[in-house]
Amino acid sequence: MTRFGRSVTLAAALLLATVGASGSAAQEHGGTADVAQDAVAPTTQHEASDNQIDISHHIGNSHEIEVPFFGPVQLPQWEPIHVGGLAIDLSPTKHLVFMLAAAALVALTFLLSARSVARSQREGRPAKGFAGSMEALALYIRQEVVLPNVGHHGEGYAPYLLTLFFFILVMNILGLLPWGATATGNISVTAALALMAFVTIEVAGMRTLGLKGYLNTIFYLPPGLPGPLKPIMLVIMTPVEIIGKLSKPFALAVRLFANMTAGHVLVLALIGLTFLFQSYLVGVTASILATGVMLLELFVAFLQAFVFTLLTSVFIGLMRAEH
Repeated sequence: MTRFGRSVTLAAALLLATVGASGSAAQEHGGTADVAQDAVAPTTQHEASDNQIDISHHIGNSHEIEVPFFGPVQLPQWEPIHVGGLAIDLSPTKHLVFMLAAAALVALTFLLSARSVARSQREGRPAKGFAGSMEALALYIRQEVVLPNVGHHGEGYAPYLLTLFFFILVMNILGLLPWGATATGNISVTAALALMAFVTIEVAGMRTLGLKGYLNTIFYLPPGLPGPLKPIMLVIMTPVEIIGKLSKPFALAVRLFANMTAGHVLVLALIGLTFLFQSYLVGVTASILATGVMLLELFVAFLQAFVFTLLTSVFIGLMRAEH
């Protein structure tokens, strides 16, 4: 027998011995599934609960909020309102509370900053401190993002777009605080923001182009097209134009939701490694990595607010220029 034949025979013998041993162990434990379960499953349900973090509970919406040193506090729940066959639940949730808190913070910040800037202007000096920083940031968004992209006579859209930027930014940052929640990690919130952007984009087109010009953005016909081809092109291009209009708010909603949710899931997964391995070395390493991801999330909070505002400005400008 050759050397190759002896090697194959030896490998086959080892394989048969391994299968036989596994079969014997499986019979003693009641089957192969039981052997696998004994190898990986925790011994008690309490051990299983201690070694995991419920990520969906931390990033999802609920009818309770975490209060420092007091634990979870239940929010009031009201009876749903039935309209036809539709039940509308208006009970407050965690994300709603933080969304309203973000709106209040934005309003309070700008009221106080505007008062400080006005006082500085009356005294003939530039605003300093926090008020000066807010003025600089607002001017940058207005002058470098809104007006160049919205186009001629775009000043009327600046208040909405500035509010959009700071509202999204504060909601993102609130989710990075201890006991906080990210309202923009809720697809319903980002969808509502995208829906408002969609309405603003379309209304801007109607005001600039008029009814006939706006309809041309839906029922599009290339110039110089022969008469017999016009019905065919209408059938082809009209669905394409409608899909193009709907894809803009869809992209805005999903981009913001996915980016804010992914960062929180990664942080919680890294922290969960500590409880899974129950090791100080793993815990220190996971904490360092989670801190780095949190710093990256702070950058992403600004970036996503900027991108949402920038794309909304671009879409408004493109719609107004369709003539």
